[in-house]
Amino acid sequence: MTPEAIRALILRDFPETEAHDSWGETSLFCNPGGRFARGAYFLTLKSKDGANDRASALDRPGVFRVSFGLPRDAYEPLFGRPPARPVQGGVIEGPWDFTQPGQLMPHPVYGWMSWVCILNPSAADLAAQMPLIRAAHAKALKTFERRARSR
Repeated sequence: MTPEAIRALILRDFPETEAHDSWGETSLFCNPGGRFARGAYFLTLKSKDGANDRASALDRPGVFRVSFGLPRDAYEPLFGRPPARPVQGGVIEGPWDFTQPGQLMPHPVYGWMSWVCILNPSAADLAAQMPLIRAAHAKALKTFERRARSR
């Protein structure tokens, strides 16, 4: 799978979703009716390191990371309680090799927020994670609805 193919798949399978590209990353937002500039984001595709995010070594040729934010009740059965927030520029503590492709793991920077990631997922990897991606989308939709009600 390529980042472009995953982007197209998510946009096709998740109505009311928008993609925005910036900082070497594509962010996918739940934004019913286009009510907000960005909506509530639930999935990112990233293909280069950033100043505070080098743990996955995304500057390697052809390497990219798919990340999505899970509700805690979906995250905890997989990885236990979310780890502590890392210091700026740091990574979460744990046994994960954040450079390993094809493995679902906590996000190296945002795992403390129940975000997970997988590097270079195959079609089978992505299909296996689709229930979790749906949970991430449902979480983002709830966030969107809260914001919309408070406006």
